[in-house]
Amino acid sequence: MAGIFSFKCSCCGEVHEGSPSFAFRAPDPWLEQPEEIKSTGRIGDDLCFYEDEDGWHFFIRVIIEIPIYGVSEPFMWGVWVSLSRESYEHYVETWDEPDTDRAYFGWFCNYLPYYENTYALATDVHPRSDGSRPYLTLHESDHELFRDFENGISIQKAQEIAETVMHG
Repeated sequence: MAGIFSFKCSCCGEVHEGSPSFAFRAPDPWLEQPEEIKSTGRIGDDLCFYEDEDGWHFFIRVIIEIPIYGVSEPFMWGVWVSLSRESYEHYVETWDEPDTDRAYFGWFCNYLPYYENTYALATDVHPRSDGSRPYLTLHESDHELFRDFENGISIQKAQEIAETVMHG
């Protein structure tokens, strides 16, 4: 297995080292809200909630890891997932001592570049006890992201995704 992922970018010519890792600063539904809704909600590095005409919405930030063939470190995305109020409250209540025996059902709440519509894919969120963000598993589907999550991706595809994210 290769130690470190690296590639010469076909867009900028730079050599990028280390497995790609990209994060979203907010769940897409939060970004789509008008300021009056956002002003009564809250967003931080790991938690987000707001109330609109449909009721309360709760989100947490998680990590989804996509294996890269022949590379020791995965391609990582920092994304947001919506949870039910009950799951969100339990997650917050157990923040300091995560309940690693419990997984929370959630909906994927970001549109990933490169992939066709990733919004609202069914997920399970798994807390970690080491202080790391929870990791995400996707429910089985015919979506390309699920196939990549399950089977891994080539170094070439990892480069294509990274270039898409970095250079549009």
